[in-house]
Amino acid sequence: MKTLEDLLEKTSRTFALSIPVLPEPTRRQVMIAYLLFRVADTFEDAAHWPAERRVEALQEFQKLLSDFTPEEAARLAEKWTAAGASPNPGYRELIAGVPFVLDAFFGLDPEAVVSVRQRVIASAEGMAGFVARSREGVLVLADLEDLRAYCHCVAGIVGEMLTELFLLKRESLAPIAPYLRERAAAFGEALQLVNILKDAAVDVNEGRTFLPRGVPQSEVFALARRDLGVAAQYTLALQQAGAPRGVVAFCALPAELAWATLRKVEERGPGSKISHLELFAIRKRLDQALDRGEPAVHIKS
Repeated sequence: MKTLEDLLEKTSRTFALSIPVLPEPTRRQVMIAYLLFRVADTFEDAAHWPAERRVEALQEFQKLLSDFTPEEAARLAEKWTAAGASPNPGYRELIAGVPFVLDAFFGLDPEAVVSVRQRVIASAEGMAGFVARSREGVLVLADLEDLRAYCHCVAGIVGEMLTELFLLKRESLAPIAPYLRERAAAFGEALQLVNILKDAAVDVNEGRTFLPRGVPQSEVFALARRDLGVAAQYTLALQQAGAPRGVVAFCALPAELAWATLRKVEERGPGSKISHLELFAIRKRLDQALDRGEPAVHIKS
């Protein structure tokens, strides 16, 4: 019998590492939210489908979240699975498991459900808009602002949602809530920009051109570095306000991994990834810093 943890392991690398460190109930909320965003991402990424079918699936998913019934969830999951939503085995299993994930989702704290549902729908709607712009299966972003708009709909919104889940029922964090909300979207944008720079060659082969042709890559690298600085500020604010260790670690790990990846891509080009040894070293440094009460991340230049 499938579990949420099993689906997470099969559909994510970074989040499968960081979500388990979160305290409950945030851990379960974030895990389910990730899986819902991954469903939308799977439809957006289905380059083997015509744009119209991808848009239709994203719209069906939005409607299902707004007006959920187990029967409709089962019908759509069967339809999407039969249509071959993804060549990735883990993503295919997730699509087939949509009824299971949604059943778990609607069992969460009602405030968490409202926060997550609103943002997954907004993200799926934004994705559908970008997919609809594809011509002959290819999406080309026009300029830096277009890139930032795309990053917001697929990742900035996720940062905003995570912030609300971190704040939920944690009154001690209320004083820094405005500070976190102001920086949440940039945190998400930072991680997405690093992924886009890392995966540029693969994206072109799959019909996506996220790096605008008229924009020097140096500008995209500069934006990613600036956003990662904001991500560090966000993480340190949580740590200094006494947020649970797991929440701080959850934010610090992807931020530090993104910094390491960005440096490697700048040095060696697209496709460069950090090694398992480098990942182990970053996790060890983070654990030691948290053990000693030292800053979980450092503002880098």
